[in-house]
Amino acid sequence: MTKKKPNMRDVAQAAEVSLSTVWMVIHKKPGISRKTADRVQKVIDELGYEARSSERRAVEPARTIGLLIEENSIPAISDVFYGDVIRGIQAEADTLGYQLVLSVFKREMQSLTGDRPSPLEQISGLVIANDGDITPAAIMKLISPTLPVVLIESHIDDAKLSCVLGDNFYAGYEITNHVLDLGHRRVAVLRGPTKYSSLVDRLRGCLAAIAERKLNVPEAWLPEPIRGHPLKGYMQMREILACGDENLPTAVIAISDKTAFGAMEAIREFGLRIPEDISIASIDNTRESAFSRPPLTTVQIPKYEIGVLALRKLHDIIEGRDRLTYKTVVYSELVLRESTRRLDSYK
Repeated sequence: MTKKKPNMRDVAQAAEVSLSTVWMVIHKKPGISRKTADRVQKVIDELGYEARSSERRAVEPARTIGLLIEENSIPAISDVFYGDVIRGIQAEADTLGYQLVLSVFKREMQSLTGDRPSPLEQISGLVIANDGDITPAAIMKLISPTLPVVLIESHIDDAKLSCVLGDNFYAGYEITNHVLDLGHRRVAVLRGPTKYSSLVDRLRGCLAAIAERKLNVPEAWLPEPIRGHPLKGYMQMREILACGDENLPTAVIAISDKTAFGAMEAIREFGLRIPEDISIASIDNTRESAFSRPPLTTVQIPKYEIGVLALRKLHDIIEGRDRLTYKTVVYSELVLRESTRRLDSYK
């Protein structure tokens, strides 16, 4: 039986580097440390690898970054979360000379066995944005030990993958304290789907701030999001409004701007005014939040910058300059607008 000749991927796996790094060593390109280059060359000699003509082309074969997002977020570029993240990744990819390829994760990919999807074999590195349907188990099935990976708004502590996160817990804590400082004690919280770790962290921050004031949120004011419904905030707010005039909160904290927009529509339909009857605040500071009726008090999660930082970290891993894995947390900032007011009795 003829022994299979080693290829560039075999070298990358044995040397624990990316395909891009192997290509740069073969072509004696600058940007790779002497230590890394020597390790790659040693593996090349040990395996008896000889570059094929297709692997000795003048253009680097794997100067491409993959961006994996879940199917629910299409169209991604206009999504309130993914739009700014993608713009940040794309801007930094352009600066560093990468092409960006968008890949959509579908639920049925959870049950994949055997080889990884072919697009993941053709890239220098991968950014995985958010979790949701992209579970830790699914991520570990999709990636290989030699594929550089950075997570956005998700983390897998056991796998020690580098990640870039918004400070979601503090964002929830800060927006809730703002509402409480305005004198509100009857506060409802519109939570998000628990499959998103970022939204769970925001909810924990909200509830921590409420607990510190020795308050609690009635179950009726903490409605679950309706699975699969595109207007979750609208439906959750209608649930609360159905409690009747005597049992309404004076303020609502939405887990995201998108949730808040739906809730605001439901409040208006009910004949109530924002913030005169019900104050509302949320988290994200999407572009739309400044132009809602009224403009929305929210917390800025710097999504564009998160995308930039994720791509920079991935680039450093690809180039062999950074073998340390770490979690980067980007601070949030309170943005005060007109959707919240101080209670008259608290002046």
